[in-house]
Amino acid sequence: MAWCDPCSIYHAPSALDEGKCPDCGEHVSSQDDPPTVEDERTVGQSAPWHFWIVVVALVAYIVWRIIDLVLAIF
Repeated sequence: MAWCDPCSIYHAPSALDEGKCPDCGEHVSSQDDPPTVEDERTVGQSAPWHFWIVVVALVAYIVWRIIDLVLAIF
């Protein structure tokens, strides 16, 4: 299978036009394995912004529950 980086899609070898992507015209690399998670991390992708909002909300909730527990004891 041939992987096109700009299009982020696999192409069958028979679909290539002289080793170039039929959609964008860039040269494609033929590799047997799909890109791994490590490959994506080196590109600079991180978690989406809404994930971090959920993390902050979860931490705030846990802190509030701890404060509520301490106030209930005294």
